[in-house]
Amino acid sequence: MKLSFIWHMHQPDYRDSSGIIQMPWVFLHAIKDYYDMPWMMARHETLKATFNITAPLIQQLKLYYNNPQESDKFLALWLKNASLLEEEERNWVIKICKSTQFDTMVQPFERYAELHSQERFNNTELIDLEVLFILSWCGVYLRTNNEIVINLIKKQRNYSNEDKHLLLKELSNFVSGIFDYYANLHKDGIVTISTTPLNHPILPLLMDMGNAVKANINTNIPKEYVKLEEDALLQVQRAQELFKETFGYDAVGFWPAEGAVDESSVKLLKSCGIKWIATDEEVLFKSLNSNHREALYSSYDYNGMTIGFRDHNLSDLIGFNYRHQDSYSASKHFMSELEKIQHLNQDSTVFIILDGENAWEFFDNNGFDFFNALYSDLKYCTWCETVHMDDVVKQPSRELSYLAPGSWIHGSFNTWVGHSEKTRAWELIFTTKRDYEHHKVTLDETTKSKIVEHFLAAECSDWFWWYGDDHYTDFGVEFDELFRSHLINIYYLMAIPAPADLFVAIIKNRSSEKFWIKPQSDISPGINGKHDSFFEWIGCGVVD
Repeated sequence: MKLSFIWHMHQPDYRDSSGIIQMPWVFLHAIKDYYDMPWMMARHETLKATFNITAPLIQQLKLYYNNPQESDKFLALWLKNASLLEEEERNWVIKICKSTQFDTMVQPFERYAELHSQERFNNTELIDLEVLFILSWCGVYLRTNNEIVINLIKKQRNYSNEDKHLLLKELSNFVSGIFDYYANLHKDGIVTISTTPLNHPILPLLMDMGNAVKANINTNIPKEYVKLEEDALLQVQRAQELFKETFGYDAVGFWPAEGAVDESSVKLLKSCGIKWIATDEEVLFKSLNSNHREALYSSYDYNGMTIGFRDHNLSDLIGFNYRHQDSYSASKHFMSELEKIQHLNQDSTVFIILDGENAWEFFDNNGFDFFNALYSDLKYCTWCETVHMDDVVKQPSRELSYLAPGSWIHGSFNTWVGHSEKTRAWELIFTTKRDYEHHKVTLDETTKSKIVEHFLAAECSDWFWWYGDDHYTDFGVEFDELFRSHLINIYYLMAIPAPADLFVAIIKNRSSEKFWIKPQSDISPGINGKHDSFFEWIGCGVVD
């Protein structure tokens, strides 16, 4: 049998209209995950995988190559002398520094755990908190191979501003080599590199909002929506241009954002030279009108496009369940699940697709122990071969005559439209687009180009992910403001007043929500006394 890993590396565009990154997650995952993930696999020779690297991640990561504090709001404040921070700045830095996963990232640092429980900090304590926060995000590679990181971890307390400058310079240098590392692994045939439409949009919704209703008839969509087919094409083309600029060759594979597909978006991707895509098993089962699992374990050809369909269960075992098990047991369980598939069909191709960064902070040692066990088992396995998507495209595929619209969450688009907040965000985009179409004849090309950039950024799927009551983040207000700022700036560029609606927060005060939310769909959570994954509970009813 063949096993194809696709690791999706993505961060939304956190830049405001001035180009300053408002939240530091790109940098933090860069020092923890974006190098470590391919490195952990490459240590085990003969293994292969596909890494999907999105355009917003590429664009923002490059801003950290030199003097990153000039491009990142948090790092600018982090580097600032603690005694010079205004109260609001100080509180925001502390909020970020206390946002780290406690059990696996804070607790291993005795001093960090001690500070984490405090509410107030003197300047010396704040500097310790700041440095330990960054060190807690350093991945296994840095902790074991970088002398500056190693020595600062040993120090544990009484850090100085000089330590901060030294650490940031070292980490900036490290980040600047990440994409070169991927390119070298690609040259050696170890990885396939793919990408996603520019701002991680839900392409089927851009092309026709009616796809949401086709996927789930009960979805509430804006009554007067606009088909944004030109934007969809730009999202694909711009991503291809950036990919070639970064890696030196044309991208031939895409992981559509959130695995969101429909027939028209696949036709668009094919017209742009894309040879393979991937999505979720729910889309396959809806396309075949059957949920027979044996059908899942093959690549498919839909009108000349090779498609891999994600094994939802096996992918989620890695992303959400194995964090609770010891590494040896988790790896053996995964291999036993693969073996069951292999016994059914020795020619199976199994697609494991999941986030390449978000899960590992919930694992001990950033997932290194788990991956070391799993990759060792795969390396010496005689009946399973790892392949990347360049290999998959070359192998025979089953024919697929119809492709249902859907995504990797329940085979629908309800995560991005349907709830009143999500739908409201789309309505604001459509209203702004109509106003732009009325005024663009008066605008010069430079202004129109800037406006297009704001539209593409506003179409990012991540904004809609955090609207509604299905997901929660402590930084929802910041996400909301960033989304609306793109539309507000379009009006500023057109030199007309922005509608008052754009200055009203979309995210509601959660305390005013109804105490009873009725169930939206069937759920099948594991009742084991542990909080495994919020995905298990998507669509459930809630009584507060």
